[in-house]
Amino acid sequence: MKFVVIGGDAAGMSAASRAKRNRPELEVIVLEQTEDVSYSACGMPYNIADAERAVEDLVVRRAAVFRQKQGIDLRTGHRAERIDPGARTVFGVDADGKAFELPYDRLLIATGAAPLFPDVPGIDAPGVVALKQLQDARRIKALLAAGPVKQAVVLGMGYIALEMVEALCERGISASMVKPRPGLLPWLDAELAEKVREEVESRGVGVHDGREIHRIEEADGRLSVVCSDLTLEGELVLSAVGVRPNSDMAADAGLALGPGRAVAVDTRLATSDPNIFSAGDCADAFHVVTNERVWIPLALRANRAGWAAADNVCGKPTEIEGVAGTAVFKVFDLQVGRTGLTVAEAERAGFSPAAVTIKSRSRAHAHPGSSTVYIQLVGDRKNGRLLGAFMVCREGIHRINAAAVALHANMTVAAFAGTDLAYAPPFGPVWDPMLTAANQLVKRL
Repeated sequence: MKFVVIGGDAAGMSAASRAKRNRPELEVIVLEQTEDVSYSACGMPYNIADAERAVEDLVVRRAAVFRQKQGIDLRTGHRAERIDPGARTVFGVDADGKAFELPYDRLLIATGAAPLFPDVPGIDAPGVVALKQLQDARRIKALLAAGPVKQAVVLGMGYIALEMVEALCERGISASMVKPRPGLLPWLDAELAEKVREEVESRGVGVHDGREIHRIEEADGRLSVVCSDLTLEGELVLSAVGVRPNSDMAADAGLALGPGRAVAVDTRLATSDPNIFSAGDCADAFHVVTNERVWIPLALRANRAGWAAADNVCGKPTEIEGVAGTAVFKVFDLQVGRTGLTVAEAERAGFSPAAVTIKSRSRAHAHPGSSTVYIQLVGDRKNGRLLGAFMVCREGIHRINAAAVALHANMTVAAFAGTDLAYAPPFGPVWDPMLTAANQLVKRL
């Protein structure tokens, strides 16, 4: 049997490696359009922050290892362009620009996601960049090295935008952020979001939300981002307004799409064609709270889905649970985390949500080094079920994982409040902040 994988990053290489472990005799071919495979995309902002650190440090496993030690036919520089499900064939162009046809018995689409750019004049000017692939990190570091880059403008205020303004500040670059819609991290409770804004602004970063971006102008090696009542200037503009799934090839092949035009898959990662699977940032998932299809591209899901797809290709029936959208990120000295549904998302899903926001401490009373922890919990008035958790702190963000486990277990807020969480003064109060929030939410419900 011939197993062909399109895409050589997290999901694709996890699937290829797993398939070879399951069935060493299996012919596994991976088509990757770039020269990079198996790297830590999430580590790119931190790498960019360090001028002396090589981008290649982010490579987890080099292509030669997959080829020589695992027996995977990894073809870098090969761009898949079309899939014919009837003929079970992938068509594309190889590294020399020659067309190829590759038949398959089973196929995995792991094409990832692509960065979005605002549709404004000048967005294609030199010096306007995005950060999604390893080659993007190389380009940004090369621009910074060629310099001088004294000012930068970041379009957007999401995870990557916030991580990148920290990275730019680490390099001594003055940074500003801008986006059309009001609110920094609109999915975060207003009180918690204000703490993030205060942290960012305290580092000299300009935060300009609610500003429509009209155009980008270039003159004398500098860029001007022209907004309503505001013009921001710099030598570098980073677009961090979001990503879209690379699903056009799947759509052209007649495969069903889900939310956000992600490739629709079942719990086995199979698409609407039983011979084709999909995993990673291009594929959708089911939400553990709503049981509805969602598109939430995150690293753990990509790796786990790659494994599950490979198991099913190899005849080992495997289903994986859905996602809770659990995510954490760092911005300067703050840690931010979320899992589950916001109040607005819960309302749209048909729940009757109630929420509480509490302020607690990261360590026991009078223990040195303690800092403030902010937590919001969301629950359902109808059945008492925990629906979501959000957190801002300076230490201890992994508390969010307890709430994520509770969501996967369909726990009520009362049951979560009764869990036996660890205590020691250096790590938290006797009543862990998560338990304090849960007890308050029980009263509200």
